[in-house]
Amino acid sequence: MSPSTAPLTAAKIGKFDVRACVESFDPSLTSTLRTVMAEVETEMRRRISATSDPWLNQAAGHLIRAGGKRMRPLLVALAAQTGRPDHKRVVCAAIAVELVHVATLHHDDVMDCATLRHGVPSANKLWGNRLAVLIGNHLLGIAATTGLEISTDFVRRQGWTLTRLVRGQATEGSTPRPGESAVEQYLRVASDKSAALFAFAAWAGAVCGDTSEKAAEGLAGYGEALGVAFQISDDLLDIVADTADFGKTRGIDLQTGVRTLPILRALSAGDKYAERLGEILDAGAVTDPDLRHEALTLLRSSPALERTYDDLRRHAAAAESSLASVPDCAARDALLTLCDFVVRRTY
Repeated sequence: MSPSTAPLTAAKIGKFDVRACVESFDPSLTSTLRTVMAEVETEMRRRISATSDPWLNQAAGHLIRAGGKRMRPLLVALAAQTGRPDHKRVVCAAIAVELVHVATLHHDDVMDCATLRHGVPSANKLWGNRLAVLIGNHLLGIAATTGLEISTDFVRRQGWTLTRLVRGQATEGSTPRPGESAVEQYLRVASDKSAALFAFAAWAGAVCGDTSEKAAEGLAGYGEALGVAFQISDDLLDIVADTADFGKTRGIDLQTGVRTLPILRALSAGDKYAERLGEILDAGAVTDPDLRHEALTLLRSSPALERTYDDLRRHAAAAESSLASVPDCAARDALLTLCDFVVRRTY
């Protein structure tokens, strides 16, 4: 049975394991990536523990110590390997990108009232919303100062990326523009909210790898398409994954009233699942646990999940096509493999 027709389950699109992905690459590349990623982890933890405030040092490292997929640092490292990487700059870029990501997780959890992240209590659950927001801001500050070690152009693009992230988050849940469908709006929001940081990570790696400008923009396009695919996969996981496996509370999108792609596809299917789902969602955020459980059951039963899976594969294929300007090498092959892992995400 092909991936496009196989039943959609958490096993099919489970959590992404960067370690398993890296181990599937060319052995020499795998060895290099192990070294880079280990140094990124060590140096990142050192930087977030460098203030004179012990509590802030501890709190800032809470989610970083909890782990995570480290997708974005891996993307920086892989993109750099398509050229002539400067090791120190690659490590700095990977840290700067990941700290932006972790900062946004703190802010997202506050907005979503989430209580679990990476399998541990979220910062807002432990210390309240005010301190969770401040921790996120603190991490953004470290990310900016780290980026300055690369170039002012890096920080400029970092700032532009942050603007896109905020715009995407602010636009989510709003009314589509005139003439824009709900699905088109979703994809626009996903491009800003999620794909922007993937695009920045791939571009940053290319810059630190001294690639050609054409290759750098191709890699940025790859990151953009991969980021949308990753967001679609995350939205599917919010429906089909077990909370213990997912590492965060399931059904958050229903609870916060966000209509993600699988929800939009299910609502427009015109079947028995769509009718009842529409009744539940008409009231907005699904805060009642029993109704949320029913909505999740309807979504998991809807044939629209397979249509969303096709959307996921289409964006992964677009990411692959964006690598046309990147020279053939082990890192390029690995980037192609990464597309397949994002689709499958069997953690």
